[in-house]
Amino acid sequence: MEDILVPIFVVGMLFIGLPWLIMHYVTKWKTAATLTNDDERMLGDMHELARRLEERLDTVERLVAADNPDWHPRRLDHESEEYAQLDNIRRLERKN
Repeated sequence: MEDILVPIFVVGMLFIGLPWLIMHYVTKWKTAATLTNDDERMLGDMHELARRLEERLDTVERLVAADNPDWHPRRLDHESEEYAQLDNIRRLERKN
């Protein structure tokens, strides 16, 4: 009787248990890799906050530049040649 149960048990574990275990963890990994609704909401809030902070910084820079004509902002201007060069470098890095 034992000679029959052990092979049946081993074959069952190989063809039922092992695939089930692999599929279970594959689905866990796939669901963990996606963004949840809370993550998307948090990213949207952070993007909005960053946009508002950038607007505030632009306002402060304009006020300081109006008071002191010799002052130059440290941030790169979007129309400047330095910004265009950095933007080209970033594009090249993304392609590699």
